Amino acid sequence: MAPRSSAPPADRSARRPAARPHDRRRAWLVTAMIVTFMVVNYADKSVLGLAAVPIMDELHISNSTYGLISSSFYLLFSLSGLVVGFFSSRISSRRMLFVMALLWAVAQLPVLVVAAVPTLMAGRVLLGVAEGPAASMSMHALYKWFPPERRGLPSALQIGGAAIGTLVSAPVLTWLITDFGWRSAYAVLAAVSLLWALGWQRTGHDGPFDRALPSRAEGARPVGHLPYRRLLLTGTVMGSVASAFGAAWALALAHAWLPAYLRTQLDLSPGSVATAISAVSALSLVLLLTVSPLMDALKARGVSSRWSTGAAQGVAVCVAGCAMAVFPFADGAVVRLLLIVVAFGTVAVAVPLHYVTAAEVVPAAQRGAVFGIVAATGTLPGLIVPFVTGRLIDAADTASAGYTTAFLIAAAVMLLAGASAIAAIRPERDARRVGLHTEQAPSPN
Repeated sequence: MAPRSSAPPADRSARRPAARPHDRRRAWLVTAMIVTFMVVNYADKSVLGLAAVPIMDELHISNSTYGLISSSFYLLFSLSGLVVGFFSSRISSRRMLFVMALLWAVAQLPVLVVAAVPTLMAGRVLLGVAEGPAASMSMHALYKWFPPERRGLPSALQIGGAAIGTLVSAPVLTWLITDFGWRSAYAVLAAVSLLWALGWQRTGHDGPFDRALPSRAEGARPVGHLPYRRLLLTGTVMGSVASAFGAAWALALAHAWLPAYLRTQLDLSPGSVATAISAVSALSLVLLLTVSPLMDALKARGVSSRWSTGAAQGVAVCVAGCAMAVFPFADGAVVRLLLIVVAFGTVAVAVPLHYVTAAEVVPAAQRGAVFGIVAATGTLPGLIVPFVTGRLIDAADTASAGYTTAFLIAAAVMLLAGASAIAAIRPERDARRVGLHTEQAPSPN
C-alpha cells in the first residue's frame, strides 16, 4: 500500500484554487455599477417627496397622514441594515445587491395597481427594508475589489452617487411628475431598478480582496472570527460611528427641513431653493472627489490612517457644525447661504471615510456585519430629527426661533461627534490590539 501523503500545510495550500486575480478594468466596472446603484437608491427614496403635492391633492390626504406615510420608510430601515450585515459573510455581495434592486422595483408597484394610503405605506415600508442595507452592503461589495490603500476614491464615488442623484434624478423625476403624472415616476423607477438588477447579475462579481488583510502593515497575519463586542468597542469603530451619527444628523435635517427653511425664512423662490440645494450637493460631490483621493495619497506617503482618514472625517463634521451654529445669526443673504452650503455639504466627507477607518480594524469576513451596525446607528437621526424639529418650530414663539434652536442643537451634536471621532479613531493601534497585525511594525501613534 502506498504511504499516505503528508504534505506540509504550505504545499496543501498551494494546491488550493487560486483567488480571482485583481482585474482593474472589472474593478472600475463594478464601481460604476455601484455608483449607479446609489443614484437609483436616491431616486427611489425621494420620489414620494417630489410627488407629495399631487398625491395629497388626488387622494385627499392630510399633512399628518402624508407625514406618517413618509416616516414609515424608516420603520424597518435600520433593523434591516443590521440583520443583513450579519449575513453578509455567508451571502455573496452579487446576490445581495441583486435581490435589493429587485425589491426596489417591486416596492414601486402597489400604487400603480391601487393608489391609496395602505398601498403607499406598504410600498414605503418594503422600500425601507430593501434600502436599509444598500449603502453599507454596496460599500462592502466595493471593498472586495480594492486594497485598503486604494479605497478612498471608490468609496467617495459610491457615496457621491447620492449627490449625483440630487443633480440628475430629481429634475428628471420632477419632469415626469409634472408632464406625465406622478404614477409615471413610479413606473419608470420600477423599470430602472429592474434593469439595474439584470445588468448587475451579468457584470457584478465578488472581488479578490474578500479575505484580504490591510497590505500596508508588515507582519499581517490571517485571523479568525473575533468577538463583535471586542471590535465594536475599539476607539476606531466607536469614533467612526460618532462621525457617521454627526453627519447623519445634518443630512436628516437637510432632507426634511432645509427646503422649507429656505422658502419660509429666507423668502427664496422654488427655483432659487432648487439652486441652493444643488449647490449643497455640488459641494459634497467636489469634496468627495478631491478629499478621498488626497487621503489615499497621504497613506501612500506613509501618513497614518489616524491622521489621514480619521482626523479628516472628524474635522469635516466639526467644520460643518461651526457653520451650522453661525448661519442663523449671519447678516446678509449671500453670507448666510454660503454658510448653509458649508453646514450641509461638508459632512458628506465623513460618510466614505468612516467606512474606510472601520474596515481597517475588522476582519474581512466580519466587515459587512460591522458596516451594517455603523450604518444602522447612522440612520437613527432620520427617526428623530424631523419630528423633533417640527415640535421645536411649533412650540417656539416664532418659526424663526424654532429653526434657530434646531440648528443650534444640530451644531452641538455635530461638534461633539466630530471631536469624538478625532480623539478616538486610531486604526493602526486598534488593529494590533484586536490581533489583526503582529507587533513587528512600530506604532505611528
